Amino acid sequence: MEYISQNVARNLKRVRKTRKMSLDDVAEQTGVSKSMLGQIERGESNPTVETLGKIVSGLRIPFTSLVNSANTDIIIVNKESLLPFKSVEGEYQFYEYFPYEESRTFEIYMMQIHPRAKNCSGGHGENTFEYLTVIAGILTLEAEGKIYEIKEGDSIRFPTHGDHIYSNNTDEILKFVITFTWN
Repeated sequence: MEYISQNVARNLKRVRKTRKMSLDDVAEQTGVSKSMLGQIERGESNPTVETLGKIVSGLRIPFTSLVNSANTDIIIVNKESLLPFKSVEGEYQFYEYFPYEESRTFEIYMMQIHPRAKNCSGGHGENTFEYLTVIAGILTLEAEGKIYEIKEGDSIRFPTHGDHIYSNNTDEILKFVITFTWN
């Protein structure tokens, strides 16, 4: 979610500056208070869907232009500030670094699997692939009816149209990065 909040902060400020509007002008157009708009632009507030609706309606801009990142933006994602996207206590945590965006054909995630735990994933549809790199530990991957062992520093690419299972059969924490792609 922090990723979207950063996009909203950047995009709102960019739209306001491009139109040479003050925070007072935007507040008048949108019905959102000047202080709330300032907090959003500074990334100090996560606006509700209702607030975002007021902003896009008042400024007459598409919703996606507020939440998507520009192709030229430099974006830094700090792991310490991320909350798990999916999590099972004592088993695994799944973090979104660069989630789905309409203008891109990839997503990037990081997963941690606790010792002797696993995660079962359903298929993601035809023409989908994962490019996976192990950062720490040893991953046992079951995909396409076969079992693969991927060690620290090694990578694998595999189709994800079917179910696949990530397992940590060791006594150490397992960490790996997933780049998910589709055509």
